[in-house]
Amino acid sequence: MNVHIEGEGTVSTGEERTRTASIRDVARAADVSYQTVSRVLNGHPSIRPETKQRVLDAMAELRYRPNQAARALVTSRSRTIGVILGSRGEYGPTSSLAALEDAARARGYWVTSAYLGDTRPEAIRAAVDHLRRQAVEGIVVHAPQVRVFDVLEELDIGIPHLGLHTAQRGIAEIAEDQVHGARLATEHLIGLGHVEIVHVAGPQDWIEAESRMRGYLHALSDADLPTRPPILGDWTADFGYRAALELSRRLDFTAVFAANDEMALGLLHGFRDIGLELPRQLSVVGFDDIPLARHGWPPLTTVHQNFAGLGERAVGALLAAIGGNDASSDAAGAPRAEPEVAPRLVVRDSAAGPVAHRM
Repeated sequence: MNVHIEGEGTVSTGEERTRTASIRDVARAADVSYQTVSRVLNGHPSIRPETKQRVLDAMAELRYRPNQAARALVTSRSRTIGVILGSRGEYGPTSSLAALEDAARARGYWVTSAYLGDTRPEAIRAAVDHLRRQAVEGIVVHAPQVRVFDVLEELDIGIPHLGLHTAQRGIAEIAEDQVHGARLATEHLIGLGHVEIVHVAGPQDWIEAESRMRGYLHALSDADLPTRPPILGDWTADFGYRAALELSRRLDFTAVFAANDEMALGLLHGFRDIGLELPRQLSVVGFDDIPLARHGWPPLTTVHQNFAGLGERAVGALLAAIGGNDASSDAAGAPRAEPEVAPRLVVRDSAAGPVAHRM
């Protein structure tokens, strides 16, 4: 059975009025049958490369666009994936979503998202139902809160899905190693000679915050250094600023590892405002390597995350789970190399050895 999808475009011949181009117009322009055009649209492996290219050239010339709704009806392939977002506004979630969309588009897929205004079970169920109504072929769960995965575990989603943040509760782990990144940051400070290191963590129930806190604690334990109760923050620079003012009341430490760059930049600001010279009197390290990190005063030492690589891996893994042959190649069919997503330390000027500290 041959499947063809009508589409939209414009075609004009002589005095003929401009009208929407059809699959048969493409066939005539490429000098092939409309069944051949249909096979090209549906990725049939039997089409010769030169024939495929001729059809693609005709589509471009006529500005032919396949009707995606019709394609989904006859092929059961919407070529759309869904994303459940548990947070927005912060640099990390925004960058990850952009990377997911870029990676999906490179493979000929679109992305539709559902934002969780809160993490009540009914809100999570509504997000899943919304994406299912869009006929998405799979779902990426970009929600960093533990309770979101508790609810998802109980739902019968019925299509492939994976999480960016955790391997717990049957959700595949695609995220780069947050624990390892926090170890890199903390071990850098230890390597400089610091033994009293404070951690300003992210919010409770956030998987990333918990992972980065564990990396910090593991690094201190491995070095047989004293641990302190982490300070629970909210990811904002304002919190980092307030934390610096509060911490300055005692100054019984020589370094701070902040769980993200925004809080770290707020710490730099706060410590400077009370008259400390950084890094001569105090060292600060962040996490994420946001664009502003290199413009801090002093420029911030931090852990770089490859958000583009993370998006590539997430989309590739989801398409592999869906069962399509799109996971290992781009929209033009070229093979893809597996991206490197391991975190790496970016050393700038916000950290120095404690021997330079003159309290």
